[in-house]
Amino acid sequence: MTLLLWCAASALGQSSAGAFTPTGAMTTARSWHTATLLNNGQVLIVGGVTNYSFSATASAELYDPTRGTFSPTGNMTAPRATHTATLLPDGRVLIAGGSSSLGENVPFLTTAEIYDPSTGTFIATSDMLHGHDCGQAHMLNNGKVLLSGGSPFPSNNQVPIPDAQLYDPTTRSFAAAGTYAAVHPFSIGCGGRAETLLSDGRVLIVWEDDVAEIYDPETGSFTQTGKPLGPPYNFGFATATLLMDGNVLVAGGAEGDGVNQGISKLTELFDVLTGSFAPAGSMPGPHDGASATLLPNGAVLIAGGDFGALTPQGHADVYDPVSDMFRAGPEMVTRRTLHTATLLNDGRVLIAGGFTTPSYPSGATSLAELYTPDVLTPAPVLLSVTGDGQGQGAILHAGTARLVTASDPGVPGEALEIYGTGLQDGSVIPPQVAIGGRLAEILYFGNAPGFTALNQVNVRVPSGVTPGPAVSVRLTYLARPSNEVAIGVR
Repeated sequence: MTLLLWCAASALGQSSAGAFTPTGAMTTARSWHTATLLNNGQVLIVGGVTNYSFSATASAELYDPTRGTFSPTGNMTAPRATHTATLLPDGRVLIAGGSSSLGENVPFLTTAEIYDPSTGTFIATSDMLHGHDCGQAHMLNNGKVLLSGGSPFPSNNQVPIPDAQLYDPTTRSFAAAGTYAAVHPFSIGCGGRAETLLSDGRVLIVWEDDVAEIYDPETGSFTQTGKPLGPPYNFGFATATLLMDGNVLVAGGAEGDGVNQGISKLTELFDVLTGSFAPAGSMPGPHDGASATLLPNGAVLIAGGDFGALTPQGHADVYDPVSDMFRAGPEMVTRRTLHTATLLNDGRVLIAGGFTTPSYPSGATSLAELYTPDVLTPAPVLLSVTGDGQGQGAILHAGTARLVTASDPGVPGEALEIYGTGLQDGSVIPPQVAIGGRLAEILYFGNAPGFTALNQVNVRVPSGVTPGPAVSVRLTYLARPSNEVAIGVR
């Protein structure tokens, strides 16, 4: 597997870096919005600030990659920007927190809501424990959503949030997730930290004050880990990207001592095994407020951002984890910062919105574009008995040759073998599997024994699944959902 990954990365280093091309424009210009890939392959664009004022919008729209067009969907229950958006195991989307305006003295939102793709509507869910602005959200392997970072108070009276929150989709409620290992008085605003879900299910947070800590869902606690490289590297609007080998690339952001500021082209790697940081290759140019996308071939696309004086840039760089080197990528169609980047099911990346001039927020744009790598890698596929990826899944009772069917159903706690394609050789990043809208425990993932092009994922049927003859099964890998198949569950 290591050899295969090396070969893929070597081929990457010898090829060109892909290209950006225009796609349809959004119906509304926006930045500080969110973009979420749905199970049907469309992208949900929500909220943000528009072209005309600091006020947020309640509007939402859908991008259809097959047509290259955006179309309106239902409005949120409240305008919001700098919120979080998380795809839930049942295919709905949790929208939480944010602010109704980027102006001064505006209380941050405690409200949350759910988008249902089947109806195209938003409905309110339970309020958060406190207002939460500019935070980040992670779908944990236990099916809950961790919301971390941010501040509960307006920008002229910011104080750090001492704890994180958990949203439980089964109870539709928020609860405290534990207190941070340290107080971070200088990391309360937007861009004050870089975060990512680790391959073992924990969450790494790299704070702007050069402290890093890890949240462990098993213990519900935060602990400090190795210290980042530190000043003059402050991590403001840096990115953190989980790599195929389980390590984390932290790239760009603001640098300086708080008085003399600049934009960094430095990067570093977090070693998940040792809990320490080490220098990585420098980017060809500085990036602050950029997007970072892990591509299916293991490379990382760093796109846009600003390079000082809040001036958006159109440059992209590509990181090769095997050589630990960046190479200059193609120029974007539109210079932009604080945009969204979404890996699509066909392997392209949708870049949408953001600011295009230093005159925030009057420079928000409706323009969007697509990054196309040299080789497109499709989303994972679950096999079905009929061979068309629909209906009865090619899913066995573990250790047997028996299909899990309506007449021979699985039961909660039982181990099953799921077969499909699309997992990357050599990667330690596990998929997430939802059965009946609930996340299943992953027991094994990789190649099926004796096969090089067939993947096997062993899971345990979760409790709480509604019994039935055709319960949905869907796999998500690198944030891209597979097709849906069915099994019987008793």
